[in-house]
Amino acid sequence: MNGDLSGYENIKAAWRGGPQANQRRFNLTPYSDITLPQGRDYLVKGMVPRQGVVVAWGAPKCGKSFLAYDLAMHVALGREYRGRRVQQGPVVYIAAEGASGQGARIAAWRTRNMGGHDGPVPFALVADRPDLVADADQLIAAIGEQMPDSPPVLVVVDTLNRTFTGSESSDEDMTAYVQAADRIKDAFGCAVLIVHHCGHESTRPRGHTALTGAADAQISVKRDSAGKIVTTVEYAKDFAEGAETVSTLEVVEVGIDDDGDSITSCVVVPSDEPVSRSTKSQRLPAGSEIALKALREAIAEGGETPPSSNHVPANVRGVKADLWRRFAYARDTDASPESKRQAFHRASKHLQANGLVAAWNDWVWVPEVRK
Repeated sequence: MNGDLSGYENIKAAWRGGPQANQRRFNLTPYSDITLPQGRDYLVKGMVPRQGVVVAWGAPKCGKSFLAYDLAMHVALGREYRGRRVQQGPVVYIAAEGASGQGARIAAWRTRNMGGHDGPVPFALVADRPDLVADADQLIAAIGEQMPDSPPVLVVVDTLNRTFTGSESSDEDMTAYVQAADRIKDAFGCAVLIVHHCGHESTRPRGHTALTGAADAQISVKRDSAGKIVTTVEYAKDFAEGAETVSTLEVVEVGIDDDGDSITSCVVVPSDEPVSRSTKSQRLPAGSEIALKALREAIAEGGETPPSSNHVPANVRGVKADLWRRFAYARDTDASPESKRQAFHRASKHLQANGLVAAWNDWVWVPEVRK
């Protein structure tokens, strides 16, 4: 008679009164038993969920690492972040990019923000550079072993590129990276904040959309035309989008080197000034305009195709940064060498922050200049 039963009736017959009921993997919750989750589901309210993967992305030198460290310290200390509530807890910061400068960066933040604080700070730095996919389990084990009684509530990975093996444009490689971040998130029930670069057009995070599709929140970090650092919650799965912060970088002296010169670094400080919404089509500062013209001239006269890389668009023409510098210096014949150096440094940072010049390693190019 059982052979005449429908598939669903067979399932019911197999489970009715049997021992399998105590072994089932999935349990169904009736509608009437579904209630509002209790507790706080945020790490930084309206910006970072209590548990999830968050991507903070931006152009080179836009201040995203300074911002990530600043946010991490607010979490470690339980301090309100830009008027937003924070759930305090231990932080692990993986400084895979610019690890050598972390000492000065930490000293600058301590000098600027830690006056009067004499207690412990639940913050741990990982100065080694892991391959997140290959090393995720070893990293989890190391954190668990060294922080057995106080697992992290936040793990910062700075940056994706320096902890990534393979092609950022590959679905398979990026999916494996997301799964590694998920393993860290699940192991500690924490948030994982991944600091990432933008694509060559500066309009979205670089690489395959498997990363952004899996993220629980995505935060853009950009410089406005006045040089202020603007963060925007572009999307979030479980809270409202659009939250914005405005910051500036403040230089802090942290010591004296062996030559008797000052050692400095920067800290992020809140800014009350409004964001400049001016567009890139408006006139550039004189120094930036000179440097941009010099780069176009250098590319026209000596441009080459950089070595193949997923960080450089195909068939772009560029030059080494040193050649760009020489062309820029040649356009300003009256200035002193030091004045030229400072002017070029300011112009280079401004052009890159506004997406008018792109750079990777020693190569620079103008995004729209192609073969």
